[in-house]
Amino acid sequence: MAVFTPVTLEEIAPRIATDFVIGDAILCKGIHAGIENSNFFLNCQQGAYVHEYVLTIFERLHSKQLPYYLELMLHLANQGIPVPKPMTNRSGQLQIEIKGKPASIVTKLPGQSELAPQPEHCAEVGGMLAKMHLAGQSFSLSQPNLRSLSWWQETVPLILPHLTESQKELLLSEMQYQEQFFASTTYQSLPAGPCHCDLFRDNVLFTSNQGQSMLGGFFDFYFAGNDKWLFDLAVTANDWCLEQPIESGPGDLNRERLHDLLSAYIQVRPLSDAEEEAWPAMLRAAALRFWISRLWDFYLPRNAQMLTPHDPSHFERILRSRRHAT
Repeated sequence: MAVFTPVTLEEIAPRIATDFVIGDAILCKGIHAGIENSNFFLNCQQGAYVHEYVLTIFERLHSKQLPYYLELMLHLANQGIPVPKPMTNRSGQLQIEIKGKPASIVTKLPGQSELAPQPEHCAEVGGMLAKMHLAGQSFSLSQPNLRSLSWWQETVPLILPHLTESQKELLLSEMQYQEQFFASTTYQSLPAGPCHCDLFRDNVLFTSNQGQSMLGGFFDFYFAGNDKWLFDLAVTANDWCLEQPIESGPGDLNRERLHDLLSAYIQVRPLSDAEEEAWPAMLRAAALRFWISRLWDFYLPRNAQMLTPHDPSHFERILRSRRHAT
């Protein structure tokens, strides 16, 4: 999240009053995190109560793509999965237009991100991820993961000129490996459905109740798509289960946190034999996907207020670690 399209309270308040039945807007504050969309905390007052929302203006996604993401969040919320619930306007629509761009308003989840997760946090995330996958089976819309293999193939030629020879060799070698993996009968047989595809630590919230940490929910579904459930699990493991220090370490997995994440997931949705066989390759695929996207954002950035690009070397280290482990 970031701010590419600035919006003030004075600009948005009349739209809220006209288009929605959620009260009067009393706060609109830009969110300093992420790199894809313009996001704002939006507080609205109805009588004596103040309700918290998140306003998102979509910078890369167009209006025809948005129904998948918004309807998926609505479906999951109605299935009891703790995710932001999109608000409909007076016409029953889930998206509006702000400054010529599509936008949405969703409920704000409680809690804060746990950036130094313990095994118990990983277990809660793993169990809820499996429940989310199963709940998504009854979702009627379908859209592929837009940051999967075809996007990698389109993007790699754009970033290669910026890389060292060692990085070029790594990137091209792994692309060849993943193209073969994606074409394999093992990969084709893996179960699939709606996936979050970006379930990092900063996209999950936890609350505290009498000193006990509890899952507040998953958010930021705007990279979601239909993909292999194992890919979603691998993306999650590659972030939640890293050895300390997480951001500057070698990228190895912590056995205890990985065990708790996978055990909790498997208790809800057991893995197939094909999934167990594909796990090492999928961990590499998940690392490659984010190394490519971070290289793209780092070397080919867009202008934005409050934009903080991520360090690409983080996922380069993770990819090298996953390759060494196989």
